[in-house]
Parts: sequence; C-alpha cells; structure tokens
Amino acid sequence: MTYYDVFNGDADGICALTQYRLAQPADAVLVTGVKRDISLLKQVEAQPGDQITVLDISLDKNRDALLRVLMEGAEVFYADHHFAGEIPNHERLTAAIDTGTNRCTSLLVNDHIGGQFRLWAITGAFGDNLDESARALANGEVDENTLGQLKRLGTYLNYNGYGSSLADLHFAPADLFRKVSVHASPLDFIHEDAESYQALSHGYSDDMSAAEAIAPEKTQAHTAVYILPNEKWARRVSGVFSNGLARANPDRAHAVLTNKADGTYLVSVRAPLARKTGADELCRSFPTGGGRKAAAGINALPKEMLDTFIDRFGSFYAP
Repeated sequence: MTYYDVFNGDADGICALTQYRLAQPADAVLVTGVKRDISLLKQVEAQPGDQITVLDISLDKNRDALLRVLMEGAEVFYADHHFAGEIPNHERLTAAIDTGTNRCTSLLVNDHIGGQFRLWAITGAFGDNLDESARALANGEVDENTLGQLKRLGTYLNYNGYGSSLADLHFAPADLFRKVSVHASPLDFIHEDAESYQALSHGYSDDMSAAEAIAPEKTQAHTAVYILPNEKWARRVSGVFSNGLARANPDRAHAVLTNKADGTYLVSVRAPLARKTGADELCRSFPTGGGRKAAAGINALPKEMLDTFIDRFGSFYAP
C-alpha cells in the first residue's frame, strides 16, 4: 500500500496537509506544484488499497482522475473549497467539500481532525485572505501578537506558491511542506527555522515594494485592473498583491494581470470583500479560468481577449 498526498502548493494546501499529517502521520508520496497547477491527481497511478489524500484542488478539474483512481481500488479523502460540480457517490471516497465564501481547506481539515492543530488552520485561513474566518477560529483565545505572526506566515506561504514554474519560487512547495510540517505549531517553525522564514519575509517585502510602484491600468468606481511585467517578482507577487488590494478597498473588485513569456496573461481576480461572489463564474467564462467565489484566476488569457476581459470584468461588478 502506498500513501499519496496531493495538494495545492499555496498556504491553504500546505497548512491543511500539515494538520492532516500531524494528526495522521504517514510516509507519503508528495504530489504538488505551483499554485495554479491544480490538475494534480492525474499524476497518481493507483493500486488497490492505496490511500490518497487530496487537498485544496478543485474536484471538477480532477474529476476524471478521481474516478480513475477510485476504479483502480484506491481510497480517497478529498477536502476542498473550490467549485466542485457534482460530487461522486463512491464507497471509497470521503469528501469534505464546502464552497462557502468564508471557508478554506485548512478550516475543513481542522474540523475533520477535531481542531488538534488550530494554529495551523488559522495560518492557512490568513494565507487564503480569510482574516475574519481566521479570527473566528481563534475565538478570542489567541493574543494579537500571535495572530499577527500567524497572518504574516500565512501571507508568506501563500506568496511562495505563485509563479509560472518552480524556478520562480523561493522554495518548491513540497520542500516547504517538509520544512513546516515537522512543527506542531507555526510559531515553532518561525523561531526554529528562522533562515527559511526570513527568506520568505525578505522576498515578500522586496516583491511587494516593486508591485506597489505599478499604477493601475484602469480604475472605475467598483473595479480596478493592474498589469504587471513579465518578471519573476511579478509572477511571485500577483496573488498576495491582489489580496492586499482587496483588503485595502473592500467595496472594489480587483484584477491583476501578469504578462507571460508566451504572450498571454496570468490573471488573478478578487471579488469585493464586501460581497465575496462571482470571481469563479467570471473566470470560468474564459479559457483556462477557474477558482472560487471570492478569488479566482485565468492561467493563460490570450492578448486578443484583454479588452474583452476588462470590459466584462467592469460590467460584472458594476452596481
């Protein structure tokens, strides 16, 4: 029997799996990648009795592979908060899927394991830009200084997942998971692996400074569009820059487009925090688009569709 851990390479995926493996240790084959690499389950060739854990990647995008590994005799635990479509009814599938706008996979795993490693769940929620959900889970029992540390770590873990390839990242997500998952508390990681933490912190600070110098391409009362250059720093920062814009302007929707070497755009969309809905619907209307209601993206928007996207984005979030 082989264990497989298939997970998104962002903060939510890493923090969800950290909780799960702290609660249920296993020497598993890790299957992950950059944040936008979500069709991951197809990499698994299962045998009868294999145990597969799938975290923070859309079931809809992995449906065929899921049905295949179930047919091959594997048992699957699947937790996620992205658009799922119809969830298969299968005796070897355990699904913890909730697409609510205030939910993330770290919170779902926290529920599944009975809150054993709550600080990691809070970190994952902060990383997914769900500040209110993170604080709700803290329930007034975690001091503000600690919450600040968890929020920074969640932001840094999320920041590390963005890029067009592993070469763009400071740490490959599998390596970063191995670093953090040996610590029962995120505070232990911060203090005991200061070198890795500081590498993330300094990289984030430098890249955000570059992004904040970019003027918006188009601003309307309820939307803003930014276009970033084809640079490593821009690819790394696109998601957390989008999250920061959303927090600073909660009544406005934001789109951050990053130029890619192949002539397309990588797109990150954030719905207004005041009404977290529609981002997935908008992005799925374009090729390679997907995500969740509050935050979604397009992996490769063709240049010739740029004006169409900007117009549709503005209309979609008009009052």
